[in-house]
Amino acid sequence: MRAIAIDEFGGNDRLSLREVADPKVGPDSVLIRVRGAGLNPVDWKIREGYLEGAFPHFFPVVLGWDAAGVVEQVGPAVTEFSAGDEVFAYCRKHFVGEGTYAEHVTVPADFVAAKPTRVDLVHAGAVPLAGLTALQMLTDAAAVRTGEAVLVHAAAGGVGSFAVQIARSRGAEVIGTASVEKHDYLRELGVVEAIDYREADFVEAVSEFRRDGVDVILDPLGGEVLRRSVEAVADGGRIVSIAEPPVDDHFRQRGITARYVFVRPRGGQLAELARLIDNGAVRVELEATFPLADATQALERLEGGRVRGKLALEVD
Repeated sequence: MRAIAIDEFGGNDRLSLREVADPKVGPDSVLIRVRGAGLNPVDWKIREGYLEGAFPHFFPVVLGWDAAGVVEQVGPAVTEFSAGDEVFAYCRKHFVGEGTYAEHVTVPADFVAAKPTRVDLVHAGAVPLAGLTALQMLTDAAAVRTGEAVLVHAAAGGVGSFAVQIARSRGAEVIGTASVEKHDYLRELGVVEAIDYREADFVEAVSEFRRDGVDVILDPLGGEVLRRSVEAVADGGRIVSIAEPPVDDHFRQRGITARYVFVRPRGGQLAELARLIDNGAVRVELEATFPLADATQALERLEGGRVRGKLALEVD
C-alpha cells in the first residue's frame, strides 16, 4: 500500500511517499481503507523522535493516529463491524510504526465507531484524537457540570475548538483565549468571552468575568500559562493539562485539583462524539485538506501554528 513514512527521525525532508507492507488483521482487529486522516501536533513530534522514550518505534514509521474510512476486513472475533461500514478511529497502538497517513490501517475493534452521518469521511478523519482529548479532559478529568464556567486556552485550535463546543453541550459557560482575528470564530462556537492572549492578561480578563475565578481550566500549552492558570481558577476548581503533568504543590493550593490527560482510544466515546456532531452540538472545522502526497506541506502548515480547527489528508 502507499503511505507517508520515515526511516529515521528528523525534519520534513525525512518524509517520503512509498510502498509499504499491508498491515495484518488480528483476531479482534478491523482493517480500514483510509479516506481521511487528521493531522495533529503529535505527528511532527513523532517525526522528530520526541516520543521515542514513551513508545517502541519500528521503522519505516508511518505517521498519523487519526483515520476515517471504510471497513474492508474484520478479524474472526469482531462482531460489531462488517465490511463496507463507514467508521472512524483513534489509531494509537502500544508501538509506533503503523500509522494512518496510508491507504490502510488496522486497529482493535474497541477503538472504532461508526462515523457521524452528518459529515464526510475526510471531516470525520479529523475528529478522533482532538475530539477524544477534549471529551476526556471535560468528562473523565474535570467532570464539567451545567452552569460552571470553563476557560479553554488556545480555544481556536484542534482540541480547543472541540472543547468549547463539548463544554457548551454540557451546559457550561465558556471563555476562550485566541488571537483577535479568531474571536468571531470562537463566538460562532459559543464562547461568552474571547480573550486576546497577545494583548490582555488572561488572569485579569477572567477576573472581570468571574471575580472568584472559573471552575475549570483546560490547558494544551503548559509552561507559564499552566502555572498562572492557578491564579484564574476558583477555590476548589479543576485544572486539566495535556501539555505536562501539573504535579508540584503549586497546583494543590486552595483545594484545586490538577490533572494530566494523555488521550486514550475509546470507541464508545467516539460514538458519543458522533452523536454530538449528528445532533448539531459539535461542528468539525477543517481549515484545509491536502492529498496524501502533500503530507509534507500539511505538516509544515501545522507546525507553523495558528491553524483554525484542524487539517486533514484526503487519501484516494
